[in-house]
Amino acid sequence: MSMTRGCLLCIKITMFVFNLIFWLGGCGILGVGVWLAVTQGKFATLSISFPSLSAASLFMVTGSVIMVVGFIGCLGAVTEHRCLLLTFFVVLLIIFLLEMISMTLFLTYKEEFHSYAQEDLKKGLKLYKTNGNLGLTNAWDIVQTQFRCCGVKNYTDWFDLGNNATVPHSCCSEHHDDCQNMPSTWWKEPCYVKVKEWVALNMSSVRIFGICILIVQVFGLVFSMLMYCQVLKAEKYYE
Repeated sequence: MSMTRGCLLCIKITMFVFNLIFWLGGCGILGVGVWLAVTQGKFATLSISFPSLSAASLFMVTGSVIMVVGFIGCLGAVTEHRCLLLTFFVVLLIIFLLEMISMTLFLTYKEEFHSYAQEDLKKGLKLYKTNGNLGLTNAWDIVQTQFRCCGVKNYTDWFDLGNNATVPHSCCSEHHDDCQNMPSTWWKEPCYVKVKEWVALNMSSVRIFGICILIVQVFGLVFSMLMYCQVLKAEKYYE
């Protein structure tokens, strides 16, 4: 029995430290989300189908979920409560499975996803400089200025918004009063392609981050189940 208690204590300490780090990581991600919401609150998503899908909201939701899961894990480790340990395991398993399903669906329907995303972004152009859409307007201006691009597929995407063949000022490579009516001064690269290229250049970092997250989740599942089994074994011994 002393060996069982020793194993339980070892797993308990390991799981508590693991979840404490997990919880602190969630606090950090939530903090970044709040900072983005406060400092860049005027900048919103480019999508009209998912108006709340911005960097700030993603960070805040992700950080909050991690904090809740980490807190349940810490509490379960300290109290050795089987219900909390099982809850932690189930919640973490659901998150893990959702990530796997989302990844599989994205890889399977990658082309369909890109096609849908482009059409959705083109619909969002219609809200450019309209009442109540300052965030979307600023977001498009930032993207086109930073990536030196114009439109979703090409600069003609902006022509559908009016009768005049003009583009926003952020499409101009040379800024002057009449640049919006001078095609020779417009960025010719499509924004969707430019963003895809930027993502591809940073894909190795994204993959490493994703793999680290998955490994952490697997360790969390293993530790929680091991501790659950050890607690169950100790309870049966005392009975």
